[in-house]
Amino acid sequence: MKKQHPETAALHFRIDNSETHPVATPIYQNSAFTADSPYFYTRKSNPNSVELEGALALLEKSKHVISTTTGMSAIMLVLQQLKPNDHLVINQYIYGCSYKLFQRYAKQMGLTLTILDLSTETGREAIPDDVAMVLFETPTNPFLKTIPIQAVAKITAQKNPNAWVVVDNTWATALFQNPLECGADISLASATKYVSGHSDVMGGFIAVNEDQLADDLLQTRFYSGAILDPNSAWLLRRSLHTFPLRMREHLRITQRLSAYLNTREEVEKIYLAETNPEQLRDYGGIIFFEFSLAYQDYYVPFRDALTLFDTGTGMACVSSMVAQPWSGSHASLCDHEKTAMGINRGLVRLCFGLENEADLIADLEHAFATLMAIARHETIAND
Repeated sequence: MKKQHPETAALHFRIDNSETHPVATPIYQNSAFTADSPYFYTRKSNPNSVELEGALALLEKSKHVISTTTGMSAIMLVLQQLKPNDHLVINQYIYGCSYKLFQRYAKQMGLTLTILDLSTETGREAIPDDVAMVLFETPTNPFLKTIPIQAVAKITAQKNPNAWVVVDNTWATALFQNPLECGADISLASATKYVSGHSDVMGGFIAVNEDQLADDLLQTRFYSGAILDPNSAWLLRRSLHTFPLRMREHLRITQRLSAYLNTREEVEKIYLAETNPEQLRDYGGIIFFEFSLAYQDYYVPFRDALTLFDTGTGMACVSSMVAQPWSGSHASLCDHEKTAMGINRGLVRLCFGLENEADLIADLEHAFATLMAIARHETIAND
């Protein structure tokens, strides 16, 4: 063969990677593969997303996992399995952006949308006979209510054996809850939260056991382009190595901080998820509390007095975070919708990170002391 020009030879030079044997899988920052590769094109598949999906399937105890760009895109792929005129049932207590997505998509696609409190037997019995999909979080956002997956699956099957039961497992995580083992058809989650755990990458995933459903979801992902990019998949795979360690520490710190908050007179009520061996085996990381009546309007000074709790939109990561659902996670809802959900301005969400628990308590002590000082000052001023 005629000797190639240097620029041609340099362009096609490759190392022999058959002998590299890396301890950690490298990033396959490829958009395309050769025609004989099983990966073909990264919009369809990539070694990094496939490895992440395999590890997640082991944790979810599922046959298939389909990774996506975000948790919201995972929900969107699932919704796209519905047809016009189908009946979608969602739980009353749900993340604000999910709530708005369901409203918008139902209107666009001509779906019937029914909102029920699935934490109650009355709500579950009200699932309509023509239901096509029931979708809910458990524990819920907000209030950490438990939805009994098996009970929902049983009554849904009675109403329509072909309906899908979909569980958003983001807050419980696969370490503490496995929806498919409890009767759900689909388990999905935002990998941006605990799977990532570091507020530096976004992603989502869907876990299923049914082969045809998995294939339909993969086809929808391929044509919509909702697959994770290789770097994000690699970062999430790396985060999975510390996932169990982080979750155990989140659990421990949550138990300790919840006990502390129970001692504060400024706190009227603490919302914690109820655990049980049949479904939610354990829970930790995120709690809600309501200020007592005298402090209902003091969220902003409370937030500003904290130094270890970040105030961004993230959560479920190594650093602690504070948020007000009224103006944060459920800000997209109108005031009437928030009130109907039981959300008021005195409701606070705390996400505990991996800081030393004594430092977190000291930070909260300072914030509560600040509130008491403000309240005393206002009382004196009013007198």
